[in-house]
Amino acid sequence: MRSMNFAHHSDIDLDNLDPAQSVNTERPTVLFACIHNAGRSQLGAAYAHHLSGGSVEVLSAGSEPAKSINTLVRDVLLEDGIDISTETPKLLVPEAVKASDIVITMGCGETCPVYPGKRYEDWDVADPAGQDLATVREIRDGVKQRVEELLTSLDVPVQALRQPGHK
Repeated sequence: MRSMNFAHHSDIDLDNLDPAQSVNTERPTVLFACIHNAGRSQLGAAYAHHLSGGSVEVLSAGSEPAKSINTLVRDVLLEDGIDISTETPKLLVPEAVKASDIVITMGCGETCPVYPGKRYEDWDVADPAGQDLATVREIRDGVKQRVEELLTSLDVPVQALRQPGHK
């Protein structure tokens, strides 16, 4: 079984989470899920983590995780000063959904477990797999905008990114 630590994006250790309980934090917990957890959900999680300034717990997972994160996704995040080189795709498990207040799906909605009391949003975001750099940048910018809107809806101030050379 893959580790459910969700390191870098969250301090929540899902391996030791009681499935009957949700995570009780003062911060909202947002789960970003897509099929491979190699592109869209990684973009969403990275921006939610950085733009919230830590005011949001962030998880990301995929229904069929890839072996690694899309290289162009890593590259376009670096353009915004976000390094996800230590991240790896994670398996979407029911405990991740139970631990979340908000579940953002991006192409895997039908495989994501549904639990009462959770806010679900399905974002129509193109898969960056197989796309050229310009297209992946457009996808990145769209996800970033959606995350900013999500944070605003949660009354979480949007933090500025340190931009080493946004293209």
